[in-house]
Amino acid sequence: MKCPYCQSPDSHVVDSRGVGEAIRRRRECDDCQQRFTTYERVDQVSLRIVKRDGRRERFDPDKIRAGIRYACHKRPIAEDTIDDLVRQIESEVLQLGEAEVESPIIGELVMRRLKPLDEIAYVRFAALYRRFQDAEELAQEIVEFKEWQQRQRELKDQLPLNL
Repeated sequence: MKCPYCQSPDSHVVDSRGVGEAIRRRRECDDCQQRFTTYERVDQVSLRIVKRDGRRERFDPDKIRAGIRYACHKRPIAEDTIDDLVRQIESEVLQLGEAEVESPIIGELVMRRLKPLDEIAYVRFAALYRRFQDAEELAQEIVEFKEWQQRQRELKDQLPLNL
């Protein structure tokens, strides 16, 4: 870290504190003894999303948040819950370790998280994400969702295995 006063490359850290998602470091130049402050933050991976039409764009969690908000409109789902969903999805996408991720993967992650949360929000998101061509396709999705719900209830009612 170069001193902003004398351009010396030699300095040492006097104090270090967390500030939000960054670290504030108070430094002192070894040559001129002037103090200055630096901030460090983790540089996010430049993740790109490959859209269905082949376009590539920067990963934007706000777009996921907007899609989930739209699906949850007038549903009893707290904003904090939506923020948690977005964080979970973002974390899962980053854990894939890929420089590019296809948008259908993100759509599936959103649907997997909405499914147990709220059935109306799930069906709304599925209707937009899967681009149903007619009411029959939507009805089939609802039938599959109801079957999934029944399996979840059955699994919940089962007694655990004692080994």
